[in-house]
Amino acid sequence: TDAWARVKSGRSGIDKRPVDGAVLLTASGVDGDTICDVANHGGPDQAVYAYSTDDLAWWSAELGRPVVTVGQNLTLSGVDCSGAVIGERWRVGGAVLVVRGPRIPCRVFAGFLDVPDLVKRFLAARRPGCYLAVESAGEVRAGDPVTVLSRPAHGVTVLDLMDAMTGERTVLPHVRRAEPDLGVRGREWLARVG
Repeated sequence: TDAWARVKSGRSGIDKRPVDGAVLLTASGVDGDTICDVANHGGPDQAVYAYSTDDLAWWSAELGRPVVTVGQNLTLSGVDCSGAVIGERWRVGGAVLVVRGPRIPCRVFAGFLDVPDLVKRFLAARRPGCYLAVESAGEVRAGDPVTVLSRPAHGVTVLDLMDAMTGERTVLPHVRRAEPDLGVRGREWLARVG
């Protein structure tokens, strides 16, 4: 586990850097982080964004250069953030986090990494990482293990939800099984798509 905080420069919250020591995670987000586009990012269902070291390594190979951040607040080793079950609860350091959904990238993300077709490639790669709600506030530090406290039986994963949100409506009946665990944004999205 590595904790990242926002570097306060520019107009994007994507550029984050590792921090020394503890970082406080609360229901409103990561202490010291900046969210520029509050309409689409942040809030209780997107308080923390987790991404795996394996996926960062994959992107480094894919882009032919080191990729150390895709805007994540937590960089996790040995955790499949994209394959996590919606509603899964994790203990990381002193915090308890709940998996809420995928990150759907935008053009600001593509611009940050200077890859014009990155949104399309990010979705096709099926490595979105996961947004987390903070159930119990607490501090996290580099090296803190991730312990799965509970996993809902419905089995709907972050990738299943990403597929549904990006147009694969055949998975909607499966995704609906996770409705109680989606959080407010997820339930609002589900209500809009019918």
